[in-house]
Amino acid sequence: MTEIDAKIDALVPAWLHLPDIAEMLDVEVTRVRQLVKEGQLIAVRRGENRTLQVPAAFIDTDKVVKGLTGTLTLLRDDGFSDAEMLEWLFTPDPSLPGTPAQALSENRGTEVKRRAQALAL
Repeated sequence: MTEIDAKIDALVPAWLHLPDIAEMLDVEVTRVRQLVKEGQLIAVRRGENRTLQVPAAFIDTDKVVKGLTGTLTLLRDDGFSDAEMLEWLFTPDPSLPGTPAQALSENRGTEVKRRAQALAL
């Protein structure tokens, strides 16, 4: 979990609080916290009360977006911090097109992972 800077905050279009995610996934909030701890989600402190929030693009109705966990693992293995991962995921990439986060939500995870792997080279 990390503090978020204004640049990254501006890149992410929408955020969800952990209790909202728990409700969407039909699990306890402690399970959502565990997903964050395990690196399957990225949560940052933001807003006036510095509450933990996750980009809304990471949740697809009732599950974590397909391919997100693997992409986060690749980026983490490449040495990315949480803030750097968020910046990469939400920065438009003309070759996709759109952002890597959008591509994941549109089930284009193979292309996103390919780009993430190329970052290590």
